[in-house]
Amino acid sequence: MMNKQKILIADDEAQIREILRIYFEKENFEVVEAEDGAAAILKVQSEKPDILLLDIMMPVLDGIEVCKQVRKMTDLPIIMVTAKDEDDDRIAGLEIGADDYITKPFNSREVVARVKAVLRRANTQEKKGDASRITYDGLIVDMEEYQVTAFGHKMTFTTKEMELLWCLASNPGKAFSRNQLLETIWGYSYYGDTRTVDTHIKRIRQKLNIPADAKWDITTIWGVGYKFEVKES
Repeated sequence: MMNKQKILIADDEAQIREILRIYFEKENFEVVEAEDGAAAILKVQSEKPDILLLDIMMPVLDGIEVCKQVRKMTDLPIIMVTAKDEDDDRIAGLEIGADDYITKPFNSREVVARVKAVLRRANTQEKKGDASRITYDGLIVDMEEYQVTAFGHKMTFTTKEMELLWCLASNPGKAFSRNQLLETIWGYSYYGDTRTVDTHIKRIRQKLNIPADAKWDITTIWGVGYKFEVKES
């Protein structure tokens, strides 16, 4: 019998938690709840969930601060939930390491679909052998070990950052549109919000800290998207 996947729902509205619990339990999830930010952090530590559905507007600690603290402890997938349809909330969540976001009011079935999509991407790290490792001068991307080493420094990447870097680095010279990257990495229609890709690329570049004389780069193709460029010697 397959083990149930565990979701932690952190939201200060009991009614929303209950509705989501019903939907997720129907889909054979084990559901854990937290009513505020501080409780969410404790539940992440004690319950070891497979994914965190995290409301931004919560008492004690808001979702942004919770996401920051959780990211210091673990790379579990995080989906942010906000009542505000504002760019600042969404971008702030993505910049600190959230994998996805959902805006209230939402359709509960859509939330379940989003969670399943994020978990599928997080759980499909089954690549073996040479196919799981890419090496360039100053860069190693290892999907089996889930590790990035850039210029001698090992660093932590979120699930989506890893997948995005892998997608680009495994196709050197190929230009990807933002919509192509959304479909490839997120695995479902993302309502055309291509700024999600831009935010993740920005974080990847910051972490890699690519020097000017590096033999490769993540290049912006203005009006189109991005490509991993290997420079000629």
